[in-house]
Amino acid sequence: MRTRVAMMFGGKTVEHEVSVISGIQACMAMDTDKYEIIPVYMTKENEMYIGEGVGDIRSYRNIPELLKKSQRVIMINESGRFLLMPYPAKRFGGPKPVEFDVAFPVVHGTNVEDGALQGYLKTVGVPFVGPDVTASAISMDKFITKAVLKEHGIPVLDAEVYTMSDYQEMDSLVDRIEKKFGYPVIIKPVNLGSSVGISVAKNKAELINSLDDAFRYAVRVLAEHAIANLREINCSVLGDENDAIASECEEPLHTKDILSYEDKYVNSGGKGGKNGGSKGTGSKGAGMANLARKIPADLTPEKREEVRDLAVRSFKALGCNGVSRIDFMIDEDTGKLYFNEINPIPGSLSFYLWEPAGVPYTELLDRMIQLAFRRMRIEESITFSFDSNILANANLGGSKGSKR
Repeated sequence: MRTRVAMMFGGKTVEHEVSVISGIQACMAMDTDKYEIIPVYMTKENEMYIGEGVGDIRSYRNIPELLKKSQRVIMINESGRFLLMPYPAKRFGGPKPVEFDVAFPVVHGTNVEDGALQGYLKTVGVPFVGPDVTASAISMDKFITKAVLKEHGIPVLDAEVYTMSDYQEMDSLVDRIEKKFGYPVIIKPVNLGSSVGISVAKNKAELINSLDDAFRYAVRVLAEHAIANLREINCSVLGDENDAIASECEEPLHTKDILSYEDKYVNSGGKGGKNGGSKGTGSKGAGMANLARKIPADLTPEKREEVRDLAVRSFKALGCNGVSRIDFMIDEDTGKLYFNEINPIPGSLSFYLWEPAGVPYTELLDRMIQLAFRRMRIEESITFSFDSNILANANLGGSKGSKR
């Protein structure tokens, strides 16, 4: 009997469209002899839909029409049976619930990748692929990630975080950033991916524009010194906090000081750039697989192993699970390597970094699902409650309670 996988994508996030592409890529790459795939589209209001057109990328040219032909569902746990239940329920007739065995979130950004969706799945009791609540939340907060990794001896750039109250005093904020970091300085939303809201400022006017842009997307914004002679190197990791392996390394190619959203998803036009495509992957050549890149990155054997070792150490320190992509920076003036950020559920699940390492996309997805089941078995062996007589003897001082 095939394992039934609820492949979830979309959601209330600025990376909604990227997630749709990544999710449908994954659906198309699954081993259909082993798995039955149930595509689950999450709207920008986080409503879930299933239906015949949900797994077809062409349907998303007209989303309102797609939703008319699809069935809204909610996820429930009925005595250990996981169901996508039609909503609103009809008293007589209507579609039947769809049973599944594991959820597979292929989601990016705030409200879905940051522990929110993982917390929902955890509360319902559904086994799911990828990082758990804590790892997701930490990994999506760039400042907290730096703090955790610094404690583990991983090299990171110093940074400071600013809030909306700081933003309301723009002159003071600009002055503080100039004194702390000077120029160039990089400004980032604390909890977004896909380079949304990220920019480099080389003077006061650019810094004000960068802050305006970043605060459009987040209530907390991070500043750090921008490396002038920067080289970016990325590496993916597969596994869990106990056992993990690193992929091949890549060097993304971009048009500006930093890799932009347009570089990642628009400018490369689906051609994949140098070594960016993947033979035989069909529409998998979209999304992050679009990006112009060098695979493998032009690194010395020693630097390549340094990147791969730091990637695995970072992944384990953050308690990640499944597949993540870790982005590094090399200061070409000093040769020093720095951790930049982690994508706990990366665009296209970084399959393009695993195929050169001898792990086809279909096998990568299978390993991720098996990791989810292994985590479920471990959690089932742990005691989360114990019997006590506290409630039997509880007395709160009368039916109205105490005002003290």
